[in-house]
Amino acid sequence: MAVIFADATTVAGNALSRSSHTGQPPARARADAPFIGDVAGEPAEEISFLAALGFPLEALAEAGERGRRLGVCSAKALISSGAIAESDFYQALAKTLHAPFVAAPPGLAGMPARPLENGAPIARLADGDRYLMAPEGEALRRLLRRWRDGRLPTDRLAITTPGRLAAWTRAASARAVARAACDELRRHDPSLCAAAPPRIRARAVLGLALVLCVAALAVGGLARLAMCSAVGALASIAIAIRLRAVLASFKPPSRPSRYLSDMELPIYTVIVALYREARVVARLAQALDSFDYPASKVDFKFVVEEGDHETMEAIEALSLPPNYEIVVAPAGAPRTKPRALNVALARARGSLIAVFDAEDSPDPGQLRLAAERFAAADPRLGCLQARIAIDNPDDSWLAALFAIEYAGLFDVLNPGIAAIGAPMMLGGTSNHFRAAVLRQLRGWDAWNVTEDADLGLRLARFGYRVETIASTTHEEAPARVEAWLAQRRRWIKGWMQTLSVHTRDPRRLWMELGTGGALSAIALLTSGVAGPLLTPVFIALMVHDIADGEYFAEGSGVAAAWTGLAAAGAVSILLPCLVGAKRRGLLAETRCLLLLPAYYALLSFAAWRALWELWRRPFAWSKTEHGLARTSRRGPSVALARPRAAPALARVAAKTH
Repeated sequence: MAVIFADATTVAGNALSRSSHTGQPPARARADAPFIGDVAGEPAEEISFLAALGFPLEALAEAGERGRRLGVCSAKALISSGAIAESDFYQALAKTLHAPFVAAPPGLAGMPARPLENGAPIARLADGDRYLMAPEGEALRRLLRRWRDGRLPTDRLAITTPGRLAAWTRAASARAVARAACDELRRHDPSLCAAAPPRIRARAVLGLALVLCVAALAVGGLARLAMCSAVGALASIAIAIRLRAVLASFKPPSRPSRYLSDMELPIYTVIVALYREARVVARLAQALDSFDYPASKVDFKFVVEEGDHETMEAIEALSLPPNYEIVVAPAGAPRTKPRALNVALARARGSLIAVFDAEDSPDPGQLRLAAERFAAADPRLGCLQARIAIDNPDDSWLAALFAIEYAGLFDVLNPGIAAIGAPMMLGGTSNHFRAAVLRQLRGWDAWNVTEDADLGLRLARFGYRVETIASTTHEEAPARVEAWLAQRRRWIKGWMQTLSVHTRDPRRLWMELGTGGALSAIALLTSGVAGPLLTPVFIALMVHDIADGEYFAEGSGVAAAWTGLAAAGAVSILLPCLVGAKRRGLLAETRCLLLLPAYYALLSFAAWRALWELWRRPFAWSKTEHGLARTSRRGPSVALARPRAAPALARVAAKTH
């Protein structure tokens, strides 16, 4: 299938050179086509044609001024304000150019792989010799200039909306889109992909290492001593990093050195992967609509899995504005969140990219704060992690402990880890990236079920920093044991995948991260995996040794060493939780810390299930259901309001049909 990369000027010019063969002359210029340069100060070429259809000049002037103030195309400013629907605008354009408007899915002979920065995506219609286009920005201006100059062969063109063209081209190239979303990282650097051939060997080595650990602990003697020494060394490093991060977190968060005007703000792409999320899409759209960011500069991508009709129907019922694009992830394996994110990444228009989850409610100023932070930082700042807080801690003791755990992680440990410069494993939401950096890393690993942890380490290995911003995203925690276990099982399985991937080539890891960074990454990952797996074994052996009297045997030193390590480990767990609870206003919930033994027993059970699933179903995604919370710290949601065209503008739209 031919792929066409061209802007509107090039295609129109090529078509013009061939027009003599069609027997039809090119379209003549319209002498009465008005400009509004005298009204707005500068010509707004891309919207001036609407005046001939009865569109009020004052509205055009206002849109032109808004476009100049924001630094965007005036047509985009007009559409994003709700003054005219995207479909009505492009129907008016088609009527002006005397070209057909295509509303139903056509047959396509060729299409672009991604939008062009200064050009219009163009696809050739399969049932004729026309080019289907949805021009925006400079491409729209060039097209209208050629039309005014009489150099546009409109008999060779057909017009549609950018949203329709994007959906049709994706559908026509679904197989290629699915393949790229799954295999881009594996093709470029297979050693960093969880699906690369070494995965079978890695799972075998991981399982064998765990069996040997348990056997060494059970046998005793030198084997146990060696095992305990290795585990103790890694645990000590992890404890030291956590305690150092707690101290570093008391440093006040940095503020932007300069605030950006609306014109200076870059285009921001916001991606949300949705799967079986019909219950929460209305609340999600309401939360995203509240961003303090120019609507014409936000490129929302809702990624829906093919066949998820319930979610798609819920989205369509919202009548989303044109800056929302519904991206259908083609059928294929694995069906994971990172694969869906990669599908959207290929369509991202922004120079900055943010990722949120379906149940999220971010601070309205989060995009602006992140954009200002990126603008002030050097290019090695590749990612910003916002803080995540649990919105429903009152649902159950499990949700309360989840909230305290998140407060310790996102309000204490992550800011501290960023401050000391250690590699940070990202949270699964509220990540903000430079788009160029994300593409350099080949996006997310579609085969890793905890893609955020993996991407955080890959950023560090490629020399990029991850920092935090003092902006909060509220989300829902699973309040039932079954849902909590399924989520933790997926997380721990992904950490196991990440650990096996990033230790495939220890020498390369050491060269890229340095001694301190490599030890930090391995220690933190290993503690997250081995801790829940081996803690029950250590407790059982400790109880056995105490009962036999060996634990306190004179001169052994075992009791002092392990008691000290256990005490330090408990402090490294409790201290960030308590500090985070105070910062997040959760001190009343700290009474639930008495239930930590039960919490960690569940965690251990989830870890052993994760190990079994890693062997049997390594890429299976355990879906977390959302929209089940019974309580909310933020209060009830309000109804979603959408902008509507004014009556005068609606009459103009009616003329285009």
